[in-house]
Amino acid sequence: MALSTVREEALLEDVAGYGHAVLAYTSEDGYPVNVATDFETVPERGTIRLDRPSGPSEPAEGAEVNVTFSHVHPQPGVGYDQRRYISIWGPLTKVNGSLELDPQRTHGWDEQRLSFFELCERSVPAAHRYMQKLSEERGETVKPTLSAGWLFFLATRVPFLTATFVPILLGAVVARVHGFSAWWLTLLALIGGIAIHLGLNVANDVFDSTSGADEANVNPTMFSGGSRMIQYGLVSLSFMKRVAIACYAIGIAIGIYLTATRGLGLLWIGIAGVFLSIFYTAPPFKFVHRGFGEICVALGFGPIMVLGTYYVIAQRFSFEALWASLPVALLIMLVLYVNQIPDKPADAKSGKKTIVVRLPKNAIVMGYGLSVGAAFLLIAIGAVTGITTRWALIALITAPYGWQVYKALDTYYDSPYELMAAMGKNIQLHLFTGLLLIVAYVIAIFV
Repeated sequence: MALSTVREEALLEDVAGYGHAVLAYTSEDGYPVNVATDFETVPERGTIRLDRPSGPSEPAEGAEVNVTFSHVHPQPGVGYDQRRYISIWGPLTKVNGSLELDPQRTHGWDEQRLSFFELCERSVPAAHRYMQKLSEERGETVKPTLSAGWLFFLATRVPFLTATFVPILLGAVVARVHGFSAWWLTLLALIGGIAIHLGLNVANDVFDSTSGADEANVNPTMFSGGSRMIQYGLVSLSFMKRVAIACYAIGIAIGIYLTATRGLGLLWIGIAGVFLSIFYTAPPFKFVHRGFGEICVALGFGPIMVLGTYYVIAQRFSFEALWASLPVALLIMLVLYVNQIPDKPADAKSGKKTIVVRLPKNAIVMGYGLSVGAAFLLIAIGAVTGITTRWALIALITAPYGWQVYKALDTYYDSPYELMAAMGKNIQLHLFTGLLLIVAYVIAIFV
């Protein structure tokens, strides 16, 4: 089938911007041949005229050939940019001593129009079709594989566990300042929290896959867009469901044990945590789809974990522990908040109405600045008024990180891959601030 007139004109215009071509064809004796050749476009005929290749053979009249036009610009030192190519298939005819290509099919890429990462993501369906065809030809399943350890590491998104370590350790050191200590209970609470968190991560992938949100996402980053394990065919949806169930089972079992041995006050915290975790993306509530994802994350990885750990150790609640949890809650909320920005087009397409989808850029950037300011204000107020240890003021030294992320959001809001550095710094903001709060309470234990 020939290209439409509009596409043909655009194609020839793009081809004219290249400096050379490579003609690929099958010779009369059945061997593949690739040869460089000069060319010119013939807009009035909708064709591309090629110089006849030097050598003992040339394509036969009417032969189906491929012609590739490419360009790459070496950067100073190492690396390349301005990468682009166009590959065209069609029949070749001989006209006035030249070869004339009639474009029938075309494929190409221009780095200035489509980033390499997005190109790879958009190529995933084609890769699946290729492996399916290869499987049929070989009579056995062909798919990408990883070791069991890497599969678990990537599927559960282990690096995000800093969101669990910080609040649980913070709750433990606040309890220690108040005279309560039990390292084995802290360890048990940590294992339970990790299990629930991993279950949340995997369940999020499951429900984002079934809703179409992850499939629609062509700009995933190392911080956003899910683990992509299902989309890349590394694991099945049913496998991820089993992993999520297993993680939740471990976490809930530990929670039941701690409730039975440490007090019923823990029951309601545990129920709230599991409820928010499961229905973060699961129907019928799907909190993140309704714009409540940030609230769920703030509560779950803030007051619920800090107060829960404090109660496990002290068997009572503490207003100081609650106050200490609030800055951590705001900062982990902002991790989700920022990480949802690259997902905005896919979320909107799949009906996932997150805050980022609902609000314009200016409101999102301003919301980040206000939330970061509120987190550090809570730290300062707590330390100055005596609600928390005065040593908590050392956590204010991470405030410049918040400013850097704020400026990057304003600059790279619509550029997912340029925003990645800010996303990483935003995670560091939560981690380092939380660790400094923990250090502050450790100092308070001995001073």
